[in-house]
Parts: sequence; structure tokens; C-alpha cells
Amino acid sequence: MENDNKTTDKKEVWNFKFSDLFTVPNLITYIRFILIIPFAYFFLKEQYINSAICIGLSGLSDCFDGLAARKLNQVTSLGKILDPIADKVTLLVVVLCMVILVPVVLPILIVLLLKDVLMLLGGTDLINKGITPPAAKWYGKVGTVVFYISVCIIVFLKAILNYENFALDLTLLSVTALTMVFALFQYGKIYIQLVKEYNEEF
Repeated sequence: MENDNKTTDKKEVWNFKFSDLFTVPNLITYIRFILIIPFAYFFLKEQYINSAICIGLSGLSDCFDGLAARKLNQVTSLGKILDPIADKVTLLVVVLCMVILVPVVLPILIVLLLKDVLMLLGGTDLINKGITPPAAKWYGKVGTVVFYISVCIIVFLKAILNYENFALDLTLLSVTALTMVFALFQYGKIYIQLVKEYNEEF
């Protein structure tokens, strides 16, 4: 994970070394993948506190992998791919669990999933062109953080306090959807720029 406030991105050629698999930030990212399993297990067993701990640890590791990459100078092409994939797989599992708990929010959750599917397709297209997809930007991370906060609030109110308010759920997830659609728009501009540069070379 590497945030960048620049409005333009230069094309970066895909570069992979076997040692990239074992860098500190990538090892931290692997933890996020592993945490998905106990999160889903605890959630489906209605052990919501344990599931919240898992998702909280996942969120913290999401912050630390980028910090480690910059501080240790271990920013890699592989890491730039693994980080958003970990985000999206975690999001997918959380979304599926949320639908089970609060099925009325399904339409908004579908919007969130569509955004991530489009981003995965765009990233795959860039890799096929030999281009490393851009590192995570601040607006993408904001959308992820807002989603986690919204989920924690909804789950806490329903599972712990046995309180459910559809208007509140709708508001929280609507704000989340807006932040993620904004991120999709910004990433879309970067994707168009990189593809344009690629086409100009041929």
C-alpha cells in the first residue's frame, strides 16, 4: 500500500522477483487474507465481538503494510497487486456476511461490489499490458475505512445492543457507497491515462 497525492501516474513496468514474496509488507498483507477465515467463522457463529476483533486487526494490518513498505523501502509490484486484492476479498466476505445479518441493505452492498469488480478488471487489463496497476490512493483507503466503520456500527448496534434502525443503516452505507464511487471515478481517470500512454507507444 502506498498513498500518493499526485493527480497523474506514470506507467510502471511490471517487475517481479521471487524474494518479493517474502518482504515484510507482503507478509503483513498475507495476514489480512488469513484473517478473513476466522472473521467469517465467528460472524456466522454469531460471535460478533471475535469477528469485530478480526476485522479490526485486518484494518490495522492494512495500514501497517503500506507504512512498512515505505519505511523499509520494500515497495514492490507484487505488493501493489496484493494490497487491493486483499481489500476486495475482505470486502466481499464482509458484504456477504452483512447481507445475512441485514438483508435490506443488499442493493447498496451490490453497488460496492460492482465498484471493486470494475477495478479488478481494470487492474487485470493493465497487468496484461505489462503495466503495474497504480498503488492505493488516499481516496481508495478512505472508502475502505468508511466501510469498516459503517459495518462495525451496524453490527455492534444489532448484535450487541439488539438495536436496528434501517434509516441509520441506509445512511451509513449510502455514505460508504458515495466514497467508493468517488474512488472508482478517480481510479478510472488513472486507468484511462495509463492506457492512453500505452497506446501512444504502439
